[in-house]
Amino acid sequence: MLKSPASSQTKPLAVNQTKQRTKTTFALNAKDKYYAWIFLGPSLLILSVFIFYPMIKTLYLSLFLTNTVGKPTVFVGLSNYISLLTSADYLSSLGVTMVYVFAVTILTIAIGLVLANYASKELAGIGIFRTLFSATMGVSVSVAAIFWLFIFNPSTGFLSLISTWLHLPQIGWLTDPTAAMIAVTITTVWMNLGFTFLILLGAIQSVPTTLYEAANVEGASPRYQFLHITIPMISPTLFFVSIITLIEAFKSFGLIDLMTKGGPTNATNMLVYRIYKDAFYSGNFAQASAESIILTAIIALFTWLQFKILEKRVNY
Repeated sequence: MLKSPASSQTKPLAVNQTKQRTKTTFALNAKDKYYAWIFLGPSLLILSVFIFYPMIKTLYLSLFLTNTVGKPTVFVGLSNYISLLTSADYLSSLGVTMVYVFAVTILTIAIGLVLANYASKELAGIGIFRTLFSATMGVSVSVAAIFWLFIFNPSTGFLSLISTWLHLPQIGWLTDPTAAMIAVTITTVWMNLGFTFLILLGAIQSVPTTLYEAANVEGASPRYQFLHITIPMISPTLFFVSIITLIEAFKSFGLIDLMTKGGPTNATNMLVYRIYKDAFYSGNFAQASAESIILTAIIALFTWLQFKILEKRVNY
């Protein structure tokens, strides 16, 4: 079949018009970069001053010995890291932190998921329970610590009164090493539960109701629906919550400082609190800097493992 001259001329014209549009687009993007720098400049400046520079300074100090005011004196390379990783005291703090982090992460997500699942039902007065379950989001760390210190008080605390009423032996919640770890874990889970509950509740409420209606027609039990419909449908949210909760657990400081100060016998001396004590109590800024770098590496490692392992089970 012969092509008409008009059709053969149309293609070069279309190609030329596309090239001109592409050049115009590139020209506009080249101009827009100046506006991008103007808008991003303040944020980059703040990040540089308060995040990037402190990170580089911390890495620098970790390679030196420092005096009591934090000035580097002698370059020692990786000696600070080696001494920490071979110290029984530091490894004990690392082990305590791991137990605390995994306990807080698992309990927060599990309890938040169960509460969100029940709160997603359309029942009379359910709004009151939704408000109560998410109320901890508005409680500061100091208020939460004071509140739970009253509960764990060995003489006038609520748990002590319950033990007396039931004729049970008194537990030194903040003086016994095992009980102190349990007390701090309970308090942290309570603090984090409001955020986790609210995020998971929103995810469950966004699941299409048609899936549950079809499951009801098939005679599926509520437990089956929860495991095979709710969990897979909210898996992206669960993945997000697990990362956030794990990182926040590693960074726990306020409750430890106000409730136990790392005691008793260093039973709750988490890595973050150890950094604080080494830097501002002992004046060993070099060791504290090395501990900060190790903690950052640990958090990055666990975050990477979550992406490698858990993300495969996420249904988008």
